[in-house]
Amino acid sequence: MYLDELWKEKEKLLNKEITVHGWVKNHRPQKEFGFIDFSDGTDFKHLQIVYDNSLNDFNEIVTIKNGSSILVTGILQKSEGKGQEVELKASSIKVIGACDDTYPLQPKHHSLEFLRTIGYLRPRANLFQAVFRIRSLAALAIHEYFGSHGFVYFHAPLITASDCEGAGEMFQVTTMPLEKLKGEVDYKKDFFGKRTNLTVSGQLQAETFATAFSKVYTFGPTFRAENSNTKTHASEFWMIEPEIAFCDLEEIMNVMEESLKYIVSYVLEHAPDELKFLDQFQEHGLIQKLQNLVESKFTRVTHEEVITILKNAKESWTFPPEYGCDIQKEHEKYITEYFKGPVFITNWPKDIKAFYMKQNEDGKTVAAVDLEVPSAGELMGGSQREEDYDKLYSRMVELHMNTEELEWYLNLRKYGTVPHSGFGMGFERLLIYLTGVENIRDVIPYPRTPGSCDF
Repeated sequence: MYLDELWKEKEKLLNKEITVHGWVKNHRPQKEFGFIDFSDGTDFKHLQIVYDNSLNDFNEIVTIKNGSSILVTGILQKSEGKGQEVELKASSIKVIGACDDTYPLQPKHHSLEFLRTIGYLRPRANLFQAVFRIRSLAALAIHEYFGSHGFVYFHAPLITASDCEGAGEMFQVTTMPLEKLKGEVDYKKDFFGKRTNLTVSGQLQAETFATAFSKVYTFGPTFRAENSNTKTHASEFWMIEPEIAFCDLEEIMNVMEESLKYIVSYVLEHAPDELKFLDQFQEHGLIQKLQNLVESKFTRVTHEEVITILKNAKESWTFPPEYGCDIQKEHEKYITEYFKGPVFITNWPKDIKAFYMKQNEDGKTVAAVDLEVPSAGELMGGSQREEDYDKLYSRMVELHMNTEELEWYLNLRKYGTVPHSGFGMGFERLLIYLTGVENIRDVIPYPRTPGSCDF
């Protein structure tokens, strides 16, 4: 049986014979008996296996190495030791797959940098057992929240001919022999007959579905060819991107707040053991931080008001705050401390935001919003989309964008246009917040970063 089943039924299974299969996390053989720290990965809690020299193959059992897979039969009994309620008194221990002394994961401290070099084994380490179980639970919570609120789950294409953000940092997709290409490339000869790339966002396509289903969301991988080696950037990452028709900026902030609180609450409820471990070994106060977010009132303040607060603060800024400019990490930290909780910053300067955002009547700002949370900074970003054809077209021309390539997007404003809004949240950035793990490379199973594409 699997350990997740055992822990649910442990009272019924007491003093009964059971059989389990899994891996040796740590083996402590003694002269006449031994202890095996055992896990099959189905639950964060481990099971202690106890055996003694009454077993016929005792001399072979004491030689079992850490990392070996084993099949164990025995009687589940109350534990006499500390740290576990029950233990398995083994009557039989059989090796399924042996390990030797070269097994890299030994019961000692391993650096995160070292564990990245053995990415195919690091899911067995306790830290990553916690992190990736929380990743799974958070993904489930996302689907449960949006599914239970009537959203249609839309699968955005990964290969696209459009650049949603207009930054040009896209991975090109081609079947042409790169080693033979010289001079100007004729993309009509390529597989799709035009230049295509890996998507940086499913938002534009999601907008088309929102005008058919009203409430949709995407949740999938996106790609950014940005040569950045920070702790929060990766070349391949997942995004949650809801899109809602007949929805303005105020209403989308309601969804942002409610969905985030739901996800955090779900993880708090369903991953107590994992969070206790991470609170102890990764970020002290993690659980309290998450509980505080769930109980917090999210403040709403404009970008202009934020800059005024920052300018009036008696701080020695590394980057002095300015009207019309973006804010920095130090500003994000100050503003969440100032309001003592999460902060929605709205109505951003038009010139530093994307082309598709709704232009406000002042002609200087757009109906955009970023959510700043304590200790993490920006976690979500969204906007009301520009539903007026002429305004959107003029903005695209102003930015020297190819309006012909995005004619289909413009046409949404010709055929039954409606006010609509949406937001995006980087899944890995959320996981950094949920787990206390600082580096994005350690919340993605196989991170893809500049100069690194292992496994």
